[in-house]
Amino acid sequence: MNRFSQPDTAGHFGQFGGIYVAETLMTALKELADAYETARRDPAFLAELRHHLKEFAGRPTALYHAGRLTEHCGGAKIYLKREDLLHTGAHKINNALAQALLARRMGKRRIIAETGAGQHGVATAAACAKFGLECVVYMGAHDMQRQALNVFRMRLMGAEVRAVEAGQKTLKEAINEAMRDWVTNVRATHYILGTAYGSHPYPMMVRDFHRVIGQEAREQILARENRLPDEIIACVGGGSNAIGIFFDFLEDPDVRLTGVEAGGRGIKRGEHAARFAGGKLGVLQGCKTYLLQDPDGQIELTHSVSAGLDYAAVGPEHAFYHERGRIDFTYATDDEVLEAFQLLSRLEGIIPALESSHALAHGIKRAKALPKDKLILINLSGRGDKDVQQVEGFLGKPACSTFA
Repeated sequence: MNRFSQPDTAGHFGQFGGIYVAETLMTALKELADAYETARRDPAFLAELRHHLKEFAGRPTALYHAGRLTEHCGGAKIYLKREDLLHTGAHKINNALAQALLARRMGKRRIIAETGAGQHGVATAAACAKFGLECVVYMGAHDMQRQALNVFRMRLMGAEVRAVEAGQKTLKEAINEAMRDWVTNVRATHYILGTAYGSHPYPMMVRDFHRVIGQEAREQILARENRLPDEIIACVGGGSNAIGIFFDFLEDPDVRLTGVEAGGRGIKRGEHAARFAGGKLGVLQGCKTYLLQDPDGQIELTHSVSAGLDYAAVGPEHAFYHERGRIDFTYATDDEVLEAFQLLSRLEGIIPALESSHALAHGIKRAKALPKDKLILINLSGRGDKDVQQVEGFLGKPACSTFA
């Protein structure tokens, strides 16, 4: 299994992925694939991207030893890859900057995007403001209520945020509306898809733009510990932060890779978003992968305390490596996530995003179960400023009082 042979020229990761879109978008996807293939081999494009990632986004991000959390768990040594320290507050800026540069290279001056937790929308709005591009972001009305701070941040940077009232009013519906817009305005518009999902070349392209996470982490952990971690843990919605940190460790069999999905209120229909715990093969919004669907193939309702993981499908590359046994997948429930959110805040002074808190919740379990000579690396994909008010509402009391 050669990671660099994935996907094939038609965008397939084994049986997963591919291109399942309206004929209207085939030309646009071909144009995008060709533009990306040229850009990824262009030293000038890569140098400009590196410049903006450093000077604007704030790369490289720190590898942080969570000493008090490690002591609390009493087992494995815990490191955090601090993507929360990036400009706009999450890993999403890596991909948004890169795709904005690519859009400008293609002569596209209008950008559309979807967003769930708002972090991709904020990152896209920031990139568009920097490069002088028109920006429209689609967001489910329910998610806009959950993430009101990020809605204001997007608008503050000049983006138009369009509320989506259909269905559950969350991420799936936002993607639907963004795709409708793209079909209508395909000549002048580029769709900056926010995760490693959709039709080729998006899963490959978004993965490549986030590989910097794993590349940095590998160099940093070797410098600090003179060896690789025993396990790397990341949350998985569509899967961009996870494939970003996992990819450069795929050929290291002694490094366990674990993706953590949204277990919601438990693995019951409509109560979670754990595709590998309750899903089956299907096609949704451009690609073939694991979906949460009923026996008739209709997409099931989902739930998660985190808007960014509340999605019925998972990126096709994750499905591919899951099928081959290279990436393990589990889930964390809402209650476990809220506990991890509070614990890291109290012990380390770091407020994590609810999405990232899924990885933390599982990482805490693993650290307690493993001996002290083991190393765990958790990808802290984003910060939790956007979630503080929502968490206080969930708890019904001041956050962290549980640990007073």
